[in-house]
Amino acid sequence: MSMEKIEANVAFAMERLGPLSDVPFGLNEESVAWVEGFIDRQRERPGFDPDNVEGLTGVLGSFLGACLLAAAGGAWHYSDENGWGVRFPNGCLAYPFVKVRKQFRNGTEGGDSISSFYRIAIDVVAGGKLGG
Repeated sequence: MSMEKIEANVAFAMERLGPLSDVPFGLNEESVAWVEGFIDRQRERPGFDPDNVEGLTGVLGSFLGACLLAAAGGAWHYSDENGWGVRFPNGCLAYPFVKVRKQFRNGTEGGDSISSFYRIAIDVVAGGKLGG
C-alpha cells in the first residue's frame, strides 16, 4: 500500500461511511466508535469470512490511522517488519491496520476494540504515559 492509497482510502471512508453514520462523521473519536460497530455488524452478516476482508481492512485501517494523526499529530511510518503504522511526535508507534484486522477476526466480544485502541493510543502511547 502507498501513501496515495492510504489517502484515497480515508477519502473513500469519509464519503461512503459518513452518510451511513448517525454521528458527526469525521476524523474523531465518535466516528471511530461508529466504525467499531460497523465492523461488528459486518461480522454478523451471513457468510462473513474474516480472511476475505483485506480491502475493507485497508479502508478502515487508513481511516483509523488518520483519526489518530488528527488527534495526536505525527506521521505515517512504514516498516518492513510491521507494515504501515502511525508514528506519534514522541516517537511511539501504533498499528491501526493490525487492530482493524484483529477486530474483524475476534470482534469486540473477543477483546478487540478499535475504540479502546484509539483511546489508549491517544491517552497513553501518544500522551507519553507509558511506564519506562
